[in-house]
Amino acid sequence: MIKTSSIITLLAMLLFAGLCPSNSEAQKKKRKPNPSLQPIEDVAGLPRVLLIGDSISIGYTLPVRALLEDKANVHRPNANCGPTTRGLSGIDKWLGDKKWDVIHFNWGLHDLKYMGSKNENLANPKNSTSHQQVPPAEYEKNLRALVARMKKTGAKLIWCSTTPVPEGAKGRVVGDSAKYNVIAAKVMADNKIPTDDLYAFAKPRLKKIGKPADVHYTPEGSKTLAREVAASISKALGK
Repeated sequence: MIKTSSIITLLAMLLFAGLCPSNSEAQKKKRKPNPSLQPIEDVAGLPRVLLIGDSISIGYTLPVRALLEDKANVHRPNANCGPTTRGLSGIDKWLGDKKWDVIHFNWGLHDLKYMGSKNENLANPKNSTSHQQVPPAEYEKNLRALVARMKKTGAKLIWCSTTPVPEGAKGRVVGDSAKYNVIAAKVMADNKIPTDDLYAFAKPRLKKIGKPADVHYTPEGSKTLAREVAASISKALGK
C-alpha cells in the first residue's frame, strides 16, 4: 500500500512540474528580440533604404541606422537573409509594396559554406561527402534573378561584397569569399551596379575588427563596417 505522504509528495512534484517551464522554455521567454530585426516607423519626408544580408548585416544595421539618422529611414527584413536560395523565396516579401530609394544587398557567406551529406550545417569541407550550400554556377544564376527582381523597384542598388573567411572558421574555406566575389562582380558589371567593397576593407583589418576563427565581427568591428556602409548609402542618396 502506498503511503499517504508519498502520494502527497508525488502530487506536489507533478504540480510543480506543470507550473514551472522547462529550461528551454524559460530561455525562450528570457531571450529578448534582436533590436536589429525589429520594424521601424518611417519618418515622413526621408528616403527609404533597405539593407539585405546575413548576420554580418544584422550586426551593422543599428549603427548604420544611427549614422543615417535624420537622413534616411533604414529598414531590413526581420530575418537572416541567408543564401541566395533563401533570397529567392523571400525577396518579394522583403521588398513589399512600398517605394525604396536605395537597396544595399549581399549574399555569399551562406552560399559558400559547406553542408554535410544530410545537410548538416557547417560541415568539414575536407570530407568527401560535404558540399557547398549553393555552388558557384547556381550562385551566379540566383544572383542574376535577385538583381533583376530588385531592379524592378526602381531603387538605386548597391552590391556589398562578401566579407572574408578567416583562418579556422568552421565549415568554410579561406579564399572562397574572393571566388564568389568575382562571380558577383561580373553580375554587377553587367547590370551597372556599384559595389561597397567590404571584402577589401575588412581583409587587412580582420585581426582588429573580426572574431578569431569566426566570420563574424566584434561589436566595435560592426560599427567600423557600418561607417563604410553608411558612406556608400549616403553617396547613392546624394546623387
